[in-house]
Amino acid sequence: MRTTLSSTSKRLLGVAALAASAGLLLSGCAAAEGNPTGTWLQSPAPTVGEVPQLVLEEGGGLSGTDGCNIFGGAWTREGNEATFMDMIGTLRFCEGVDDWLKNAASATAVGPTLTVKDADGNVIGELQRVES
Repeated sequence: MRTTLSSTSKRLLGVAALAASAGLLLSGCAAAEGNPTGTWLQSPAPTVGEVPQLVLEEGGGLSGTDGCNIFGGAWTREGNEATFMDMIGTLRFCEGVDDWLKNAASATAVGPTLTVKDADGNVIGELQRVES
């Protein structure tokens, strides 16, 4: 036996499906909006050296490069704020590379931007989220 839906029922199902899809999309955006977890790059990229990059892993690990030196450490999260700790890194001299990222102590994620601050709370730079 075949069951057919009335045009009103079809419209209601369509509206419900659309609302569910929108809800999933918005919840995905909301989760990423203030979540500092992920890979962040300096944009636009500097003209000298590699692109400064910061990777904040789900389990609290941290790694990155300032374009010359590499570093690692740990981080904790409170809302959209990340606090960095136990940072270690190489100390190579690279002419023309701005090594601002080595002074990172915390960061705030808002949309696609991670605002990086030093130990005094001064903004020292910004990174952009790399979409996966």
